Amino acid sequence: MRRAAVVTRPIDPAAVMDEVRSREFGAVSMFIGTVRDTNEGRRVSSIDYSAYVPMAEAELDRIMGEASEKFGVAAIVVEHRIGPLGLGDISVAIAVAHEHRAPALEATSFLIERIKEQVPIWKLERYADGVAGWIDPTDLVARP
Repeated sequence: MRRAAVVTRPIDPAAVMDEVRSREFGAVSMFIGTVRDTNEGRRVSSIDYSAYVPMAEAELDRIMGEASEKFGVAAIVVEHRIGPLGLGDISVAIAVAHEHRAPALEATSFLIERIKEQVPIWKLERYADGVAGWIDPTDLVARP
């Protein structure tokens, strides 16, 4: 079971997790990314995410296939939201299920790193001082 979606609606993490849950799996790993109020010392007021959806979803599916092969996971769901998001809104949710915790956790970490590096989703941060700026996702890859 594998599903990737770029959505304009709020993400429901419980629904994402429920999609991968099964009696055959002993572990479900979940990552939820949210809009925070600061970036590099600047106060953030909101973020606008944009994407060419067919290309972004195709790349998400490709990355999920890579994770499935590398970590032996068959149950993966990824949703990434686009459009205007406020502070605290969920921007991305990843759920991975496996018989054992280590592959589930490793696949989840792998997925978020690859999404940041490779998926064509662009982020326009709006700051409290009224200025807005595009964030280069490749600058974020080396950060924790």
